[in-house]
Amino acid sequence: MNAPMMLSPDALAKIDKAVAKYPPTEKQSAVMAALTIAQDEKGWLSTETMDFVAQYLGMAPVAVYEVATFYTMYDLKPVGKYKLTICTNLPCALQGATAAAEHLKKALGIGFNETTADGRFTLKEGECMGACGDAPVMLQNNKRMLCAMSPDRIDQLLKDLE
Repeated sequence: MNAPMMLSPDALAKIDKAVAKYPPTEKQSAVMAALTIAQDEKGWLSTETMDFVAQYLGMAPVAVYEVATFYTMYDLKPVGKYKLTICTNLPCALQGATAAAEHLKKALGIGFNETTADGRFTLKEGECMGACGDAPVMLQNNKRMLCAMSPDRIDQLLKDLE
């Protein structure tokens, strides 16, 4: 039984382009790209969306769930318009990420894995983003890297996103 169409033709074309990078017998290798494309379109990954990706790639749904639950860039519930992920690993922490995270929590009035009441911001704690020399590092909506995020820079970011 085929899953109902859950993604737009444009999203499916993007997934097909990712699949084409691998041998025909290895479609499942494009699972991370497919999940990113699906999340970009839907805003988050529902079980139904993940099931569709699994069916589209010829994978067991549980294999897709394993990927989606392992990586923090995938959202398994709705998030705010702006998802801010701050790295709190040791190199960032040594450069002020712990204080920056506390400042961010206070400024937004939420903790990690929470969304502001107005739905504008979701705060996530992230793993190493590979930019330790620019610590503390944040990601905005998984796409924009923000470096040297002191409390002053955080305040300016929040003002700019208002």
